[in-house]
Amino acid sequence: MSITRRTARRSVRILGVASASAALALGVAGQALACNISEFSAEAKCDGDKGVIVVTDVDSSGTPATVTVFRKTDAGETPVGQPQVVKGSREGATVTFQEDWKPNATYRIHVKTDRFNVDADIKDGLTTPAEACKKEESSSPSAPASPSSKPSPSAPEESATPTPSASESSTAPAGTSDNAPSPAAGDSNLAETGANSNTGMIAGVAGALVVVGGGAVFFGMRRRGAKNGA
Repeated sequence: MSITRRTARRSVRILGVASASAALALGVAGQALACNISEFSAEAKCDGDKGVIVVTDVDSSGTPATVTVFRKTDAGETPVGQPQVVKGSREGATVTFQEDWKPNATYRIHVKTDRFNVDADIKDGLTTPAEACKKEESSSPSAPASPSSKPSPSAPEESATPTPSASESSTAPAGTSDNAPSPAAGDSNLAETGANSNTGMIAGVAGALVVVGGGAVFFGMRRRGAKNGA
């Protein structure tokens, strides 16, 4: 009888230890599978020229979580879009918020679950990069091209009176006949003034010769008559 009691007590102890070990194991496993705020992260990214905010959940328990994003401003906070539900996985599940964020902007990301009583913000929030997704074009007008110091050559204006060419200027003027005979070299004195002409002197010499010849003839005839009368 005593042996039976001892055996029963030992069995109870063994069962108690096993139960405690199982409970401890289940507790550790439950904590390992529990959803935790540290399993959520946020990042500002670019989708082409537009900005987006991506929240990632690596909760392996697959607990649904509601994520809300708030943009911080000097006037307070503004919600970004509508809250979204994400169901985490070991590989990581994501939800995307369309947000044309500005450089160095700050956001608060809040996560809430129905299980495990998660109702907290992601630690340190989110600060966007220093460079926006879309590069802003320079608004300053380009400097005008400096005018050339030398004026560009322009087409010369047509003269009112056409300038004769070299061949035209060398030709005889209009109205002068090309067939007109040129004056002889000996007749050049006839075109000069009377002061330079020899006509008067020639006429005087001819007249003197006529007078001398007539006198000689007269005296000759008288001599002949005198001789015949003797």
